[in-house]
Amino acid sequence: MSRLTTAFVLGYHGCDARIAEQAVAGEIDILQSERAYDWLGPGAYFWEADPLRAREWAEGKVRNGQYARPAVIGAVIDLGACLDLSNRENIDLVKGAYASFCGEQEAAGLALPENRNPIGVTDPDRLLRFLDCAVIKHLHATIEGVPPEKRIVPPFDTVRGVFFEGDPIYSNCGFHERTHVQIAVRNSDCIKGIFHVRKIP
Repeated sequence: MSRLTTAFVLGYHGCDARIAEQAVAGEIDILQSERAYDWLGPGAYFWEADPLRAREWAEGKVRNGQYARPAVIGAVIDLGACLDLSNRENIDLVKGAYASFCGEQEAAGLALPENRNPIGVTDPDRLLRFLDCAVIKHLHATIEGVPPEKRIVPPFDTVRGVFFEGDPIYSNCGFHERTHVQIAVRNSDCIKGIFHVRKIP
């Protein structure tokens, strides 16, 4: 695939303050998420150019008891070979992966996973993206299953997606309160530096 995006971006990761200190000190890597409902498939997740959204996410984790103290760390990310889902060429790749995945599931007599909300949550965004995650994982596995000398598409280092989430900010508009760009970093070598965020608006 052609590399059409800018090579380097700033990403922001919400986490517990203890994890932030260890990551900036180089004692640990940023956690690779492997949940079956991750929106962009497996990877270390960042909000692109949005430290405020990363902080809001970490504060939500404090409210539900998962974190003791919220923190945000920044990272310089080289997108490398990026499955950028704002790019038509890559959207076509994912459409093809969906068709292939459907065929495999049908041949195995298995139902397709579904994007859905947690029990008791009514959110039009369908927060648990089981189907999307499975399709992206299938795409990665398909590419990586081809011998290197025969690959047309290289394995992807990162996945980038734009999500129009939340309520419209005013009547009859196309702008949403929680629109954001997320990056899932599959190849940790693409994280070139991690830093404390001094000030968040």
